[in-house]
Amino acid sequence: MAKRVLSMDLETFSDVDLPNCGVHRYVEGDFHILLFAYAFDDEETQCVDLACGEELPQEVVDALFDDSIIKSAWNAQFERTCLSKYFGTQLSPDSWQCTMVWAASLSLPLRLKLAAQVLKTGEQKDDVGERLIRYFSIPCKPTKSNGGRTRNLPEHAPEDWALFKSYCIQDVKTERDIRKRLDNFPMLPQEWDYYHMDQRINDRGVLIDKELVQQAIICDMALSEAMTKKAYELTGLENPNSVSQLKSWLEERGIAVDSLGKKEVASLIADLDKHSIDAEALDMMKLRLQMAKSSVKKYQAAERCICEDGRAHGLFQFYGANRTGRWCLAEGTPVLVKTLSGEILEKPIEDVLLDDMVFDGDDWVQHEGVVYSGEKDVITWDGITASENHKVYIDSDTKISLKEAKEKGLRLWRGNIEKL
Repeated sequence: MAKRVLSMDLETFSDVDLPNCGVHRYVEGDFHILLFAYAFDDEETQCVDLACGEELPQEVVDALFDDSIIKSAWNAQFERTCLSKYFGTQLSPDSWQCTMVWAASLSLPLRLKLAAQVLKTGEQKDDVGERLIRYFSIPCKPTKSNGGRTRNLPEHAPEDWALFKSYCIQDVKTERDIRKRLDNFPMLPQEWDYYHMDQRINDRGVLIDKELVQQAIICDMALSEAMTKKAYELTGLENPNSVSQLKSWLEERGIAVDSLGKKEVASLIADLDKHSIDAEALDMMKLRLQMAKSSVKKYQAAERCICEDGRAHGLFQFYGANRTGRWCLAEGTPVLVKTLSGEILEKPIEDVLLDDMVFDGDDWVQHEGVVYSGEKDVITWDGITASENHKVYIDSDTKISLKEAKEKGLRLWRGNIEKL
């Protein structure tokens, strides 16, 4: 007999930035579950308005703690983590199934909307949701017109709140329709076992040395300040980190360059060292190369994600690598490689070349480079062309979608030191 399935979707609020900090840190802020939409099997979808005082039906509560009932959601880690916070106890992942992971196993998009479009399901995701999420789910800027409030509540926009409930219900319908399509391509039981293991690893997290992280950031700030001061003294430029200003400075010294990329700078250093007597240009190029190596974004990301237990959680995306069906490593993750010259070193994953050999646990092997994961429409804003949901920085701490930045007319942050 087939197990019952409880499909669900949550709408939530927190003052912690979800994309930058992860769901485990997100639920430790000023966190609230606003709406809980659900459906058992093929029954009608219901929506519980927790923000307005409604309570979860006992049948739903019992099902969430009943391992004989499958709990299903798109990106189920979010729902399970939020509900664990809500109930004050860690919900076991063993009876949960993630429709997003299931879709990823078939190389389908990892966004609910796109997966529904590819599968041509009868239920499609409502486009109105992004605006409503920005309004109800994240803090708002206090203004005179809104009375200085930092959060929008249902009573502030009753019609939009009704739309928000409909949106939440529609997400459950869309997810359930996708699940029905995926039933024709079931994942092996052991794959779900691996997923549950992955979730337990993510729940346990990784202990972070907070003092090391904080001191690394402090050291970087001091080093960056010293290097910027030295660069200013060498060049006399208003902004020695500016590519255009630095190019002009070099050209005035008879050194023409097309690019100040990392490889070009390294080549220029070798050429100046061998053929030139321009010591200032040589020192500046060496300084620029050194400045580019001083990034502490990994430490900053770790600092943002540290939870109350001193650990970072949710670091792995199961089935993130759709060709191997295993975990996906994030930008900046060090990878052990063997170069063409035979040198063994660590590189950030985004810098690994096709000529580099990678270690598979037994031997050095070739790899196929970036894995193709489908096509997406793109937009262009402030010199960047990317998909609408590509995350960009608008200041040193704030990361939003490129679409949102374009809609709000926000300029993109280039950092204190321009990238080589």
